[in-house]
Amino acid sequence: MNTEIKNLLRPHILTIKPYQSARQEFVNDGRSMILLDANENPFDSGVNRYPDPFQWDLKRAIARHKNVEPDQLFLSNGSDELIAQLIQLFCNPSKDAVLIAPPTFGMYAVAASIHDVAVKKVPLTRDFQLDVDGLLAATDAQTKLLFIPTPNNPTGQHFSKEKLRKLAENFIGILVVDEAYIEFSDEPSMIPWINEFPRLVVCQTFSKAQGMAGIRLGMAFAQPDLIACLNRIKFPYNINVLTQQSALAVLEDQQRISEEITTLLHEKERLKKALIDCSFVQKCYPSDANFFLIRVDDAQKRYQEFLKAGIVVRNTSKYLYCENTLRITVGTPKENQALLTLLKK
Repeated sequence: MNTEIKNLLRPHILTIKPYQSARQEFVNDGRSMILLDANENPFDSGVNRYPDPFQWDLKRAIARHKNVEPDQLFLSNGSDELIAQLIQLFCNPSKDAVLIAPPTFGMYAVAASIHDVAVKKVPLTRDFQLDVDGLLAATDAQTKLLFIPTPNNPTGQHFSKEKLRKLAENFIGILVVDEAYIEFSDEPSMIPWINEFPRLVVCQTFSKAQGMAGIRLGMAFAQPDLIACLNRIKFPYNINVLTQQSALAVLEDQQRISEEITTLLHEKERLKKALIDCSFVQKCYPSDANFFLIRVDDAQKRYQEFLKAGIVVRNTSKYLYCENTLRITVGTPKENQALLTLLKK
């Protein structure tokens, strides 16, 4: 195992003997087998058998799509599970810490708190850019994980590759780059960087551009040693049969996904023009995602007006530097037209 990874792990992780499911105890050589090993109901319902615990068919399909090897890929029950598992791998409760750059995705801090891990915060600058020197200065031997989403949530902008490279080269823990919205951005993914940086994890999801939020499927890309550690602590069947089937189907339908992304980006420009011209919108922030952060005169008032008209947006005023802001997701052309009609009123 890579020494850098081994030294960062919680000491007992490598002593854990992973649960060995019944389906892992034989290798199918292609024959039709009578399965009497796992106490399943034998009558075929399409889902009466346990899923492949390591999702190899799906991993091979994703690996081809993302140009990685299957052993560089880990699948999780949504990105929330992955965030928690990374904390479990590297952070000793009541001793270690994670580092975040607010305003940022809320689950990083929530997951750390659940596992009794401290949360260090180095805010973005006022124009929502990374304070790289501040992040590195806040790091010590107990700072095991740094979570950076790019494009960022809730602000929508990407962070420069120059700043991210400086973090990858100098942060002494595990750098987790969350690319949930990368398919909406002109910026290239950092997945190729995993071959250069053994302490880098790049996360993506099926929930956003792929339109599969309901199947709860997250992806982590990293060097094989780190992926093997995640496999050591995961639950045996964390990705169910229906999720695997749905993901395989959407991977075969990428032309449709590409067309939907094109439509959403076109609609985003249409909304942007209307928001900039809207009297109560004080600022519309640059966005590399499928949503906008806007600063308004009175966020709670405008939120309630939207709600009364049957449109649900997100009041993001609780986030640092986000007073009187709303986050608005780009909808279908019809939904966006309803929003535009309301803005004119």
